[in-house]
Amino acid sequence: MTTLLAIETSTEACSVAVWRDGEVLERFEIAPRQHATLLLPWCEDMLAEAGVAKSQLDAIAVGRGPGAFTGVRLAIAAAQGMALGLDRPLLPVSTLAALALGPSLEHPLVEGQKIMAAIDARMGEVYAACYESRGSDELHALGDEALAAPDALALAAGEGWIGVGTGFAASQGELRQRMGSQLIECSEAALPRAVAVARLGARDFAAGLAVAPERVEPAYLRNKVALTLVEQQAARAARNLAG
Repeated sequence: MTTLLAIETSTEACSVAVWRDGEVLERFEIAPRQHATLLLPWCEDMLAEAGVAKSQLDAIAVGRGPGAFTGVRLAIAAAQGMALGLDRPLLPVSTLAALALGPSLEHPLVEGQKIMAAIDARMGEVYAACYESRGSDELHALGDEALAAPDALALAAGEGWIGVGTGFAASQGELRQRMGSQLIECSEAALPRAVAVARLGARDFAAGLAVAPERVEPAYLRNKVALTLVEQQAARAARNLAG
C-alpha cells in the first residue's frame, strides 16, 4: 500500500491531498496570498481526516512549478521540511503535468489525447507544455516546458487538442485565439490540484523515482534570488510539524 501526502500551491489555489493506495482525499481552495497560513494546518487536517499518521507516509509529492515564485518555493520548502523530519523522500511533480491531468479527474481520457496546459505567468507571459495521454495516469511530454508571451509561444501542430489552464485566458485570450479550431475543448479557469499531484506522484513512486529532499529544486523558468523570510519560516515550521 502506497501512502502519500501531496501539496500544490503554485498558483492562486491552495491544495493538499492524501493518497492511500488509489483512494484520495483532497482540500482545494482558491485563496490568493493565504497559502502560507493555510498549508501546514491543512496538511495536519487532511492526514487526520484520512486516519493517516505522519509516520505512515511513504513519501511526499509536491508541485515543483512552474508557477508563482512564492507559491512554488513555499510548497517545496514545506515538503522538504516535513520529508527531512520524517526521513522520507520527495516526489517532485510538474505543475503543468498536474494541470494537464486535470481533465481526466472528470472523465477518462482516450489514449492518444493531446493536451496543452498553460498557466498565466503574469508580465504578459504564460507557462506552457504539451502532453499526450498514455493511460489514466500516464502523460507523455511532447517537448519542454516553456515561458513566452502568448503571441510568441510555439504552437503545437495538428488538431484535436484539449486546452487547460489560465494561460488560455491571459492577454485577452490570445493563446486560445491563436489555436482556434485546433482546440476541441478549453478550460480557461482550470488550476492544478493536489489530487493530480498525488496521482502522478504515486505513479513515479511505483517507478522508483522518489528522490532525497535536498535534491528537489523549484522549476521557475524565470530567475529567482534568495529565499524570502516567509519561505524560510515555512521550512522551519514544516520541520516542527514533522517532529
